[in-house]
Amino acid sequence: MSRSGDSLDKIMYSFVVEDVLKGLFVHVPPGYVACVYDLGRGVLKKVLTPGLHLKIPFWQKAKLFNTQTLEYGISRQFNPEHEQALGDLPIIAQTADGKQISIEGTVLLRLDINQVPTMWQNIGEDFVAKIVRPTIRSRMRMIASRYDYQDVVSAKRDAVEVECKNELERIFYPRGIFVENVLLSDISHSGGAKKEG
Repeated sequence: MSRSGDSLDKIMYSFVVEDVLKGLFVHVPPGYVACVYDLGRGVLKKVLTPGLHLKIPFWQKAKLFNTQTLEYGISRQFNPEHEQALGDLPIIAQTADGKQISIEGTVLLRLDINQVPTMWQNIGEDFVAKIVRPTIRSRMRMIASRYDYQDVVSAKRDAVEVECKNELERIFYPRGIFVENVLLSDISHSGGAKKEG
């Protein structure tokens, strides 16, 4: 009887020790930062950089955020069922001369380490679905409407990329997201054959 009681005590002891120890440490890998939510004080302003950190088990929750360059791909291969995924289907827009186009490309983004706690507090973990995707769709459509079709696919393509980058940066930067670059890979008639890509 005492043996089963001892083994039960050992199991409970190992369970509690393991649970508490796992809850005591936050391991932050390179390329990430962690934000801490404290039950008493809310989201803490201090960001945990790569390394091993202590936190209060059961009282504090840590969330990892990727601070590396993130590739937001706009392509036919994107699966729209994954709402949290970083990317989108081709963006349908209308040029200044009335042509409907389909835009594919890549937007390179990076989170501002110093603003991650504010972003988590104000926007939440699903910032891609709430802020990034709708903004990129809207701004790309707006900028495409300023150019004629031929300018978008050839002559002024680099100017379109720069204008997209500047416009997205204007909106994203105050929210804690850097726009490193906008690269348009394919622009075609939305229902027709591909043009210069």
